[in-house]
Amino acid sequence: MDDINIKNIISSIQQVCASDSPLPLHEPEITELEKHYLQDCLDSGWISSAGKYVDQFEQSLQQYTGAKYAIATVNGTSALHICLLLAGIRPGEEVLVPNLTFIATANAVCYASATPHFIDVSEKTLGVDPDKLSAYLTEIAEMRQNALYNKLTGRRISALVVMHSFGHPCDMEKVLSLCDQFKLKLIEDAAESLGSFYRQKHTGNFGVLAALSFNGNKIISSGGGGAILTNNKSLAQQAKHITTTAKIPNRIASEHDQLGYNYRLPNLNAALGLAQLKTLENKLSRKRLLAKKYWEAFKSHTDVTLFQEPEHCQSNYWLNLLLLNSPSLQQRDQLIKQCHQNNIYIRPAWGLMHTQAIFVKNPHMPNLNVSEKLFDSLLCLPSSPQLIQP
Repeated sequence: MDDINIKNIISSIQQVCASDSPLPLHEPEITELEKHYLQDCLDSGWISSAGKYVDQFEQSLQQYTGAKYAIATVNGTSALHICLLLAGIRPGEEVLVPNLTFIATANAVCYASATPHFIDVSEKTLGVDPDKLSAYLTEIAEMRQNALYNKLTGRRISALVVMHSFGHPCDMEKVLSLCDQFKLKLIEDAAESLGSFYRQKHTGNFGVLAALSFNGNKIISSGGGGAILTNNKSLAQQAKHITTTAKIPNRIASEHDQLGYNYRLPNLNAALGLAQLKTLENKLSRKRLLAKKYWEAFKSHTDVTLFQEPEHCQSNYWLNLLLLNSPSLQQRDQLIKQCHQNNIYIRPAWGLMHTQAIFVKNPHMPNLNVSEKLFDSLLCLPSSPQLIQP
């Protein structure tokens, strides 16, 4: 295995970013519109979980994504938790989850009292590999009364959560076919993919429910915040009800008709999110231009490759990704260390789910070679939209 040329890699990043300042991974971009909306909230006193900006933010999300319904929540994890509950995931069931994902995906399954079952991903999309998953389920599972059961654990496998990793859509055509074949409910973790499309259809519109995130490092941010997307009116009504503590509408009495959650997004955060959403198209165009500049800078390198959007996809390029052609944890970590010494704050992929202390006994594919390879080779580059001036 040849050593990577760290000096040349650092030089190429600096060439693209054209800045001597510290280069964070992804920082929010704040304009005067955000300040105006936030001041309006403060002046009106509507800063909590009710107010005009919550409604406007939800309506704008619906309009942009094409989803019929959007329900704003306090963060993406809470949105995914509710998605799982409303999809009918029951305690004790298994839910298929990509091994390469942020831990919130698996945590949300546990919040629903279900068991995350970890599966491998595709090198082409970084998300669930439907071909490998189909072969795996054919081997370890069986259909009983129109439901899928794990022959090894005896538990029902009820759902598949796909994660559109780093903003790149999964192969949804094959995923939908697989879910139909094995009678799996499909839920999309679209936390990172606002502004990403598969065959001209926005992510979050393929499963029965989907979750978005607006954390501080996402493509738009409301400080914290998330949203549930669905095209099912009944599920949307239920989502809004149980995220508002399942309170029965009444100006006087405080009555609740089922277990609910205090998950609604405050008006203050929604105001910030709405202002950010109004500039999303501009951010997306600059991020795609940034990805193009990275591609030009790295196309002649022989030791690393820049990841590009999958076929039939228009990705938001939330984070630009560099892959070592010869995976090596030692070289990966050495590159990270030297980049940080040069104020370039790159980061590796998330720790793999099946290696997390809380999940080491969970069911998983015996062959997780792609996610393991990506863990050893993947690096996230500085990707703030303001690296490209408007």
